[in-house]
Amino acid sequence: MCGIIAYVGHKDVQPLLLEGLKRLEYRGYDSAGICIGGEPGFFVRKAAGRISVLESLLDEERAAPHGRIGMAHTRWATHGAPTEINAHPHTDDKQLVAVVHNGIIENYVAIKQFLTDKGHKFVSQTDTEVLAMLIGHFYQGNLTRAVQAALHEVRGTYGLAAMGAEEPETLVVARRGSPLIIGVGKEEYVVASDAAAIVEHTTQVVYLNDNEMAVLAPGTFKTMTIDDIPVTKEVQEVEFSLQQIELGGYPHFMIKEIFEQPEAIANCLRGRLDKNEGRVVLGGLSQYSRDIVRARRIIIMGCGTAWHAGLVGEFLFEDLAKIPTEVEYASEFRYRNPIIEDGTIAIAISQSGETADTLAALREAKDRGALSLGIVNIVGSTIARETDAGIYLHVGPEIGVASTKAFCGQIVVEALLALTIARRKYMSQSVLEEFLRALDRIPNQMRLVLRQSDLIRQVASQYSHRDNWLFLGRGFNYPVALEGALKLKEISYIHAEGLPAAEMKHGPIALINPGMPAVFIATRGTQYEKLLGNIQEVKARGAKIIAVANEGDDHISHVADHVLTVPDTIEPLQPLLTVLPLQLLAYHAAVERGCNVDKPRNLAKSVTVE
Repeated sequence: MCGIIAYVGHKDVQPLLLEGLKRLEYRGYDSAGICIGGEPGFFVRKAAGRISVLESLLDEERAAPHGRIGMAHTRWATHGAPTEINAHPHTDDKQLVAVVHNGIIENYVAIKQFLTDKGHKFVSQTDTEVLAMLIGHFYQGNLTRAVQAALHEVRGTYGLAAMGAEEPETLVVARRGSPLIIGVGKEEYVVASDAAAIVEHTTQVVYLNDNEMAVLAPGTFKTMTIDDIPVTKEVQEVEFSLQQIELGGYPHFMIKEIFEQPEAIANCLRGRLDKNEGRVVLGGLSQYSRDIVRARRIIIMGCGTAWHAGLVGEFLFEDLAKIPTEVEYASEFRYRNPIIEDGTIAIAISQSGETADTLAALREAKDRGALSLGIVNIVGSTIARETDAGIYLHVGPEIGVASTKAFCGQIVVEALLALTIARRKYMSQSVLEEFLRALDRIPNQMRLVLRQSDLIRQVASQYSHRDNWLFLGRGFNYPVALEGALKLKEISYIHAEGLPAAEMKHGPIALINPGMPAVFIATRGTQYEKLLGNIQEVKARGAKIIAVANEGDDHISHVADHVLTVPDTIEPLQPLLTVLPLQLLAYHAAVERGCNVDKPRNLAKSVTVE
């Protein structure tokens, strides 16, 4: 959730760190700080609020040294309020050590008491200051040894960078449970919690695994475990470019990413549809293909939008592959006593591949004997490395906090996996080829839907002042209703509720009052007539009906106040099209209300704490 950027090399570090912080803004934060090393010691400045506040503070002072080593941080408050004192970096009370840290130190209270008894004085309410103080307590002229000693005493998660006042060219970094990437340049290193802060400087990176650390100095790079066992790391290529994480003329990243979806889904499908032989190609699963086909049960784990994609996957796996499937909130799964039988596959879905709850649920399932698969977007992420096998989305970087193209990519990947299993078990070749043709048409069909953006803006402007919305769907489109409601909540701060349309009359119908917007996903399918009846029930109570319907549906206009259309496709693939108008509705409503679309309050892009 928080952001780390650190550097050691030959460049002036302050502008590099500030630019890196800006690249990390999308992850969510409420304060920021910077530390520059050199003589006579640390230069530290911190500020509550946006990075621009910190930048203004530095401009006003005009006192920052031109150091060649430093680190900076954006904090999303956990322990202690979002204040200047609680912002990172933190130092020990002798100003020998400075630390930035993502994650949570679970036993910080006991450590703080130990250090207080030793005479150390604390000024913040954070667990990170405790970590900095502990490293300082162990410091005896060797920063690496002090960090190792401290990390042996802490329980919890960390991605951290540490500097020593007496070792002005040394940067020590370590990780457990919170991502940390090292960009490798020419006698310089850029460390960050996200590759977005690195690609401007280098595309060559090293991914640290849990319980690994690195000691960096100009032209020197060593990796080891926190037990000081040397580790040889492979240098890998970041798969996206700087251009992909810039706005490119769009007013917000969210609308850019909504309009990128046709190309993103084309990329997700590329190389995976063999049209000549009429088959799905998922090379990353080949080693486990027999186990996957023989699966007796599937458990899908995710959070937020990924959980909604998992619900679509439940319909796909049960309808196409005939495998009993459950979808679990990852945050709840690990604290139950889940039953994992022989033949169980656990699928972890996460855009970032670093979601703490999903990673913990995945580990729980693996420990109990499940075959683990990952559906993630970020190459080299923790979930990608810890699963037995997996499928990358390849939809490109997603900067907007509210996920859009990752949701569609997750559904596409689930559909491909379901079809792979189905063809090996029950599905005829002709039916499979029908699905493959339908998938191949999706990107162009998405472009047709996105042409209605201006119309959707007009609809959103009529109802953006309403504080309560309903989103209703059935079958494959029920999860889309949930996702539409989530998008509206996330970025416009409008209360919205997503429901199966038939459940509306079992209580929530009491919420309806005259003029209330009710969004129905009313595409043609097995429950179309029943859904029309649900529309009439809501309309009779004064709600305004916004319908997402198929092109050429002349009947829907007689019952709906507004109609947004999508092309025809096979019913299991409809969510790939029906979600687009809901994303646009949320976006335009948020803009109309003056909300910060890309940085909604209290939210973070990558949730790396429980």
